[in-house]
Amino acid sequence: MFASVAGLLYSYKMNASEIRQKYLDFMQAKGHALIEPAPLVLENDPTTLFTGSGMQPLLPYLLGKAHKAGKRLTDSQPCLRLQDIDDVGDPRHTTVFEMLGNWSLGDYFKEEQIRNFFEFLTKEVGLDPAKIYVTCFIGSEKYHIPRDDEAAKIWQQVFKEAGIEAEIAEIDTAANGDQRGIRGSERIFFYNDRENWWSRGGGIESTPIGDPCGPDSEVFYDFGAEHQDEAKYGKAHPASDGARFMEIGNQVFMQYRRLEDGSFEELKDKNVDFGAGLERIAAAAMDSYDVFQISLLRPIVDKLVELSGKKYESNTADMRVIADHLRGAYLLTAQGLKPSNKQQGYALRRLIRRAILKALNLGIEQDFLAEILPLIAESYRDLPDSILTTRGAVLETLSHEEQAFRRTLRRGMKELTRFQQGGLTGKELFMLQDTYGFPLELSVEEAFRRDIPLSANWRQEFDAALAEQRQRSQTASKGMFKGGLEDHGEQTTKYHTATHLLLAALQQLIDPKISQQGSNITAERLRFDFNLDRKLTPEEKQAIETKVNEWIQADLAVTHDEFDKTYARDVLKAHGQFWDKYPDQLTVYTIGDFDHPVSREVCGGPHVEHTGQIGHFRIKKEESSAAGIRRIKAIVE
Repeated sequence: MFASVAGLLYSYKMNASEIRQKYLDFMQAKGHALIEPAPLVLENDPTTLFTGSGMQPLLPYLLGKAHKAGKRLTDSQPCLRLQDIDDVGDPRHTTVFEMLGNWSLGDYFKEEQIRNFFEFLTKEVGLDPAKIYVTCFIGSEKYHIPRDDEAAKIWQQVFKEAGIEAEIAEIDTAANGDQRGIRGSERIFFYNDRENWWSRGGGIESTPIGDPCGPDSEVFYDFGAEHQDEAKYGKAHPASDGARFMEIGNQVFMQYRRLEDGSFEELKDKNVDFGAGLERIAAAAMDSYDVFQISLLRPIVDKLVELSGKKYESNTADMRVIADHLRGAYLLTAQGLKPSNKQQGYALRRLIRRAILKALNLGIEQDFLAEILPLIAESYRDLPDSILTTRGAVLETLSHEEQAFRRTLRRGMKELTRFQQGGLTGKELFMLQDTYGFPLELSVEEAFRRDIPLSANWRQEFDAALAEQRQRSQTASKGMFKGGLEDHGEQTTKYHTATHLLLAALQQLIDPKISQQGSNITAERLRFDFNLDRKLTPEEKQAIETKVNEWIQADLAVTHDEFDKTYARDVLKAHGQFWDKYPDQLTVYTIGDFDHPVSREVCGGPHVEHTGQIGHFRIKKEESSAAGIRRIKAIVE
C-alpha cells in the first residue's frame, strides 16, 4: 500500500539511504561482518525502554563475550532517545536517529579506525576535509591516564596527507572554550572527561569497577562561522553550543579497566566502539545545519506544508516535532509495538499525541497520518523485514490511535477553555487527566500555548490529588470485594481480572444485557454467575474461552481512575450493578484502549497491570445456579 510513493522522494547530493548503503559496503570491504540491527525494544533488558545507541546491543561483546560473526562487525542501528524529546524543534535534535556503527573486538585499534572514518567521510560521502574538526581526551593527572597524544598524532598525519595543517588546542572546559574560540590553524582539540571519556557510568569518576572504558575521539563538521550566534553562545569551538559545529561521529577506544582501588590499568585486548549519526552525515553532505532538510525528513515537512498551507520557515518547531515523532511512531509500530498506557506503549502513544497536537497548531484539524506514513515507509524500505516485522499493520494501528485521541482532544480542549481566564491549579490538571483522559503533559503544553496561567505549585498540587485518589481507591477496595475474593494474593488477583474479561466476552458473544450476578474467587479457581435463561452450547463455550485468551495474549493494559459517578455511567458507559448505592466518586477499571476498551467496570480491585500476566484461561464447567442464572467455573494455567 506504500509503493505508490516511490517516486516522491527528493533528489539530493547523496540521500540518507545511499549513505547508509555506502557505509555498510565500505566497512564490509574493510573486512567487517554485516550484522542485523537490534529491535528498538530489546528483550530481557529492563534497564532501558528503547535501544538508544548502536553499541547498546553489542555491550556483552565489548565486555568480553565472543561474537559468532567474528572480531570486525558493522551495522546500521535505528535508535530512540526520549530524553531528547524536549529539545526536538531545533535544527538538529531528534528522538529518532540511525547510528552507523563498526566494532573491533580485540583486533585493530586507533590508527585503522581513524583512517577508515576519515576515508569514508571524504572519499565515499565527499565531505570537504577542510570542514572536519576532531577532539581527543586531555588526560587525567589524578588517575595517571595520559593525554591521548596517540590519537591526536594520527589525526595530524591524516590531515597532513589531505593537505591540511592541523594544530592542537587544549580546552579543558566548555566555558573556557566559549571565551577562547579557535586560534590560527587549530583543528584538533583536547577536552576533559566530560567530553572525551567513555564509560557506562559517564565520566571518569563514575566508571564502574571492572568495566572496560577509555578515551574517545569525536568528529565534527563545520558549517561556517556565519552560523555562530556569539552573543548567545559565545565563540565557537567543536564542543560549543551553536549552529556552526555538529558532531557526526564518535570513536571510543576501550583501552582501560577500573580496578577495585579505583585506579585504572591498560587492557591487553583493546576494543573500538564507533558510531556515526546517519542523519547528521546526510546533513553535512548537503552542507545544511538543519537535519530536517535530509531525505528521511524533508518529504514529511513538505507534506505538512501542503496540508497546512503554511511555510516551513515560519513554523519550523512544530513541523520538526511532527516529522520526528511520526518517524519514531512508524518505526516502533512497524516492529510490533502498539499504543498503550504502559511503558513502551505509552511512549509510543505520547509521540503520536504530541504530533497531533503540533498539527493542530498548524491548523491541521483533520486526520492526517494516512498522508504522512507512506512517505516514512518509503524512506525505510531498505531496512530488513526481520526488524520491521509488522509494516503492513502500521497505517491501521496508528490511524485508529489518531481517531481515538482526537475524541479525547475534543473533550479535553473543551474543558480547557473554562480555565482561560482564571487559570489552572494542579487539582484541576489532575481532573482533566482523571475524568477526561487528557494527559498531564499535554494539558501543561496547551496551557503555555494558550497563555493559561498555572498556579505556582501546580506540580505539587497534582501529585497530592493523585496520592489522595490512590488512598481512596485502597480504602474502597478493602470493603467492596471482601465477599467475592478469598484474598488479595497474586493468583487471586489474576482470577479477578479474568472475571472482567469473561463478562466482556459473554456480553460480546452471547448477549450485551448479561451482567454479573455473583462471584467467588480463590487462588485455585473463579466462579462467576450471570443472567441467562438457557445453557451455553459447546461452541459458545469454546468461543468465549478463545476470546478471553485472545485478550490475554494481546497483553492489554489494565488501568484504573476515579470518576464522577454520572460521568462513569453516562459518558464512559462503565458496567456496574448498584448505581443507586455507589458513592459520588468511584473507581473504574479499564482493560485495553481507553477510548475503545475491551472491558470497563466499576470496581475496587485488585487487578494485574496487564492481561499477559494472567495465563491461559480454561472453562471447566458451565451449569445452572438458580432460575435464569448460569454459573461458570474456570481456571487459569
